[in-house]
Amino acid sequence: MADRRPTYSGPGRLLVAVYAVFAVSASARAGVQIVNHFDDAPVAYLLSAFAAVLYIVATVALARSGPTARRVAFVACTVELTGVLVIGTASVIWPDAFPDETVWSAYGRGYGFVPLVLPVLGLVWLRRSGGARQRRRGQGERV
Repeated sequence: MADRRPTYSGPGRLLVAVYAVFAVSASARAGVQIVNHFDDAPVAYLLSAFAAVLYIVATVALARSGPTARRVAFVACTVELTGVLVIGTASVIWPDAFPDETVWSAYGRGYGFVPLVLPVLGLVWLRRSGGARQRRRGQGERV
């Protein structure tokens, strides 16, 4: 069976770097919000902390190789995309429910919509670097 391309190779290096930046920035923001303003918007700040954890997990998983790391990265990116879509939609429909912004509010508007685009790029990269085409070759299909 053909080897899969490591997720941290080629364009994956840039993806890992952007995830790392978001892991640091979301962690710092959530930390400051939780320590200094938790009573103002606890749900929003806990959601930002959850997003930060997902960014850390995705960063580490994308920076590693192997099927387990790939599965972890896939789950992290999928949960992240779901979170951005659900929280983004909820924050637009019910803005009063979010007295302060989360990383995912309004689909990541406060971060230039990168939180919306990043998990999509992550999932696309996981698909391309793992390649269904390469798996089919390993199963004897002619390409």
